[in-house]
Order: sequence, then structure tokens, then C-alpha cells
Amino acid sequence: MTNNILVENQYNRDNLFKKENVNYLIRILTRFGTIPKINGIDIITNNEQSDIFKIVPGESIIIGSDYLEKPVVALIYIRYAIEWQIWYKASNKDNSTTSLCDLAALRVSFIFFNLLPKKDKIKIEDSSFVLTNAIKDGLSNDISVLQTKTKLLNKLQSFHGLTSKGLQLKDSWISVVEYLARPTEDLLMSGGDLRLNIDENDLLNKYGCRPFPRPAAFTFASSTATSVSNYAFDKAEKARTILINRSLSNTIEKATHEYSELLKSNLRSALSINNECEIIFSPSGTDSSLQIAAMAQIISSKEITHVLVGSEETGSGVPAALKGLHFENNTALGIPIKKGNQINGFRDVEVAPIPFRDENGSLKSSSQIDMEVFDAVSKANKTGRHVVIHAIDQSKLGYQSPSPELIEKINTIENLSLQIIVDGAQLRLDIKDINNYLNKGYILMVTGSKYFTGPPYAGALIVPKSIGDAIESVNAMLPEGLTQYFNRYDWPANWECSKHLSDGFNYGTYMRWNAAIVEMKRYFKTPILYRNLGIEMFCNFVEESIKESPILEQLYEEHSSSLTYTSDEFGLRTIRTIFPFFIKKDNKILDVDDVKKLYLMLNSNISDSFKDASIETVRLAAQKCHIGQAVNVKHKLNKQSAILRISLGARVISDSWKDRDVSMFFRNIEEQMSQVAAIIRKIELIINHPDLIK
Repeated sequence: MTNNILVENQYNRDNLFKKENVNYLIRILTRFGTIPKINGIDIITNNEQSDIFKIVPGESIIIGSDYLEKPVVALIYIRYAIEWQIWYKASNKDNSTTSLCDLAALRVSFIFFNLLPKKDKIKIEDSSFVLTNAIKDGLSNDISVLQTKTKLLNKLQSFHGLTSKGLQLKDSWISVVEYLARPTEDLLMSGGDLRLNIDENDLLNKYGCRPFPRPAAFTFASSTATSVSNYAFDKAEKARTILINRSLSNTIEKATHEYSELLKSNLRSALSINNECEIIFSPSGTDSSLQIAAMAQIISSKEITHVLVGSEETGSGVPAALKGLHFENNTALGIPIKKGNQINGFRDVEVAPIPFRDENGSLKSSSQIDMEVFDAVSKANKTGRHVVIHAIDQSKLGYQSPSPELIEKINTIENLSLQIIVDGAQLRLDIKDINNYLNKGYILMVTGSKYFTGPPYAGALIVPKSIGDAIESVNAMLPEGLTQYFNRYDWPANWECSKHLSDGFNYGTYMRWNAAIVEMKRYFKTPILYRNLGIEMFCNFVEESIKESPILEQLYEEHSSSLTYTSDEFGLRTIRTIFPFFIKKDNKILDVDDVKKLYLMLNSNISDSFKDASIETVRLAAQKCHIGQAVNVKHKLNKQSAILRISLGARVISDSWKDRDVSMFFRNIEEQMSQVAAIIRKIELIINHPDLIK
């Protein structure tokens, strides 16, 4: 496939190459890179027949110069043709399935267009082509509506010259098109909540990420969320293609169930987890907390107390989820609900929050938190309650609590009904740590979207065999209201308690986990010696850079060893990989609102504010820098502020090892360190121009 097809044979300095169009063309070419790649399909430009657009089934796509002169139009047409070829191949090149290919490609093209930035969408307003005219007429992506567009569909058949026996889809095809005739970037946004929606200009969601690769940004935001990598995006697209193929040749239910089980098996393999451990996928860490609340009701008939350690650093909806309350106004399955209302089937429970900081905003000591946890457990035990301790390793600011010694002490309490959950959502854990928790009978909550930089919203519970066996043997059902949140195939197939849940599938969760798992496998391919040296090298540089900057102040100066584990052995949980900092101007800590404004400007091109500056300054202002989003924290001088975070993510290592050359590996690490230095310089640039914030 020719990746530069939009400009191939277009090297004359025509209007397309005017100075004001260069950035536009680069943007379109970058988006072209997210179009699926198909082996054996050639894309051929034709200058002699300028108005030609032809799909040669299973072989090639021919596009004339009339389309290439309007890059957005060419982008839409090539996306249509590629999708058509995907479905044609998936149907074993059966010419009787062309109506399926036409409808699937049409639907994908329309959704793809809606995910273009507003400034590119307007470029089709003065065009007059079959597809762009349909889009301008307000084309729907509803299958039942598309099937009625007989005139349009007949025109589409002229692209390939094959005539279908009918325009109606087989019943077995309808759900395949509904679920899988969607661009991968759209699937990566689905099955979560409104926070995954992107704005129409910069195409960023609430976390500052895109649902497709964003290689131009300097990205060290793994403590919050990260845009998907090119590598993982391509793997997710291949998974979608395989699902289409298997769904058409079998049934979508069977194909998707097998895919779900394969993902679980791949996650066990990537993390070297015992095959007897169960994996339960969820759209987010908060949804995982809801699953834990439901499982606690299955395990024990007693009244329940959840002891939530680091309560201010968990997801904002976690306390509600543990109480069995709706934590948003819509579920990941797209069902509208009322935030704060009780979910059907949940018993009343108690949540005992144990925050890391006191009412004055000062960080508590590890011993103080241990004491509060012990007191909460003892109090609940005295009234005969089942206790669920939510330990944390690590939090969004890098804390770990309670201590192993406290857990040992708790285990000596008589007649205690106890389950320990480890919130390892950041997944800044080594394989030995993961298996250590599971061997102790702890349930581990993880995500693929933090350290391992999968797309945001990929939660999972890893359940040890002992707990899985206990749940499997209990004659009880999960709360009825969970039908609004989960499908039965999300849960272990042998658990009777989940048989009443929905039969559908959350393809968004699956695609996001697919991306995360390939990042895990890529990361672990780096030899452990180089991996550890690279981590030390990068983290030491970040720490020293923050410490030496006159405008930054480390959050953890006050507690360099508090709430962290120490060990002579190297490990992700024994080295700081999240670096939170305050920002100051004239030795005064910035207000919360100013920090949040600065965060947005860091992740944006602000070069328009520096038109008369040096080229070096303009380039720095234009550079998009994505780091961990603002977290409200009170400064030690008792001023309410917020911190930002620069974090190590797995891609720092795996991207550096891509050439599998030791000398290049450390050189690549240094290049990423230079990006950190640029981020700090851009923060300083913004601070030195206070009008930008005010």
C-alpha cells in the first residue's frame, strides 16, 4: 500500500503546495496513516483519467487527480474503498455479497468523516462527488435507513461494477455491520462514557487523548491516560478485520465470545498469570469497583464494610460504585440511568474512606494510615461485618498503602471475615508482584490504560482461583441491575451467578484491551537489564529536571520515603515513576484554575501568541505536550493549588527498543529525556507570559 498516495505524482508546486496549505496537507496525510493497511491491495493514482474512481475487487483501488486535488475528498474515498475491500475479503470474495460491502463501507465512511476536525469537514462544502454529496445531505449511519437509499447504493455499485442480487442484508449480517462496520477509532471511543467523546476541533477527549495515534505530541501522561500508539492501533484494526471475517463465516456471537476468551488468555500470558486465575473485563476502574461490590455480596451474606484506602486518589465514582449506586447518568452500555440512585439488587453497605491527607491537606504518615485502617477493620469486625480492604499500589500520585506489616497484623484478628482488593490500576507492578498478590488470595484490580499506555478505559479484575471457586460454588445471582452495566461474556463462563446478564458484547472494551495487551508484550520483549537501566536513566533525569527548575516544586519533597515501599531489589514498585509538581511564578504557587489553564495550553499549539518571537520560541510554543492532568492538592504553605505530573510509561522503554540495538536503545531514551526538557521549557514559556493564563 502506498502511504503517500495523496501526493504521489503531485510534486509540482500547485495551489496545494502554497505555504498556507502545507500544514493542512500534513494533517490530512497524518490522518491517512490511520486508514487500515491491507496486504495485496494496490492504490494507484491516475492523472490521465482525472475523474476516475474504481475499486478492482480483491486487487486495487484507482483514484484520479480530480479527487487528489481535494485531499479531504480523497481521504474519504480511499477510506471507503479500503473498507469495501476489507469486507469483500472477509466474505471470501463472494460477488453476491457486494451489497454488504457497499453498506458497510458507506457506514464506515460516514462515521470516519464525523471524526475529522471541523476545519477539514468544511473542505467538502464546495465539492460535488457521490460520497461527499451524501454526507452533506445528512447521511445516517443507521443500517435500516441506509438500506433504503436505493439510488445512492446503485451509484456505489458503479465503483466496482458488480451487481448484487439485492440490496437487503441477510439477517445474520445485520448485527455484524451494526457492531463492526465502524472505524477502529470509533470503536476505541465506544463502550465507556461521555468522557471518551472528542471535541470537534482538536479531537481530544477529557483526558487530552485521541482515539487514534498522535505521534506529534510529546506524551508522558501515563498516570492519567495516553493516546493509542501507531503499533497498537494497527493491531486493533487487524483484530477488527479478523472479527469481521469470523463473524461472517460463523456467527458474531461465537466469534466475539472466542475473541473475548482469547484476550483473557493473552492477558494471562502477557503478565505470566496462572491460567486458573479468572479475568473479568470492565470499561473502567470504577466499573471494576462495581463488580467488586457485587462479588462481595456473593461471597458473604453478612453486612459489608469497604475500607477504601487513598479514597481521594481513586476515581471520583468509586465510593458510589462500592455502595451499589449509579455513578454516572449513563452506563457503558449506553443505558440512561440516574446518578446517585441505588442499583437494583444491591444491599446497603458501609464505605469507610481513609484519605492520604488530613483536613489541612497535609500528607499523613504511613503509620497513621495503618492505624486508621486497623481501627476501621476492628470496628467493623466487632459488629460482625464482612470487611473488604481496598489497598492501593500505586495511586495516581505514586503512593502505596497500607503497609505489609499492617496486613499481617490484621490477619491476627479473631473471627475476621476479610477480603483484600489491591487497586493496582496504574499497573506499575512487575510480574513477581502481581503473582505475589494473587498467591495470597487478593483480588487485583488493573487497567491497561495507565503504565502500559493502552487507550483510556480498559479495566479488569484478576481473580485468584480460591476466590473464583468460592463464587462458583455459591448459589446466588449478581444484582439484577448489573444488566445495565455488563454482559455475561465479560464474566467467567463457568460462573452461574452471571448467566442472567445481557447477551451483548462491549467491543470498545475489547479493542482497548487488545491495544493494551500488545503494548505489554512489546514492553516485555525488552531484555530486563536494559529495561531496568532505561527506567532508572529516564526517572533519574525527570526527578533532577524538576528539582533544578526554578518554576517547579516537587510534591514529594515533604515525604520522600513516606507511603512508599523500599527494597534493595529493583522493581517498578520500588522506584518512583510518577513525578508530581507544583508550578510557581515569582515564588508563589499557582492557583488551581491557572494550573488547569496551563495544562490545556501545554497540550495545544499556542504559537499564534508568539508570531514575532524567534523561530525556536515559535516551535516550542507549537509543540503539543501531554502530561498527567491536574490534581487538586493543598500546598504545604496551606494554599489550595493543583499539581501536574510527568510519568514514565511503558512506551518510553518499548519505543526505545524498537531497533533492538543496545546503543540505539539508550540514545532513544535520551531523545525522550530531551522531550521532557522541552515540556519544562514550555511551562516556563507560558509562566513568563502571564497574559496567556489570565
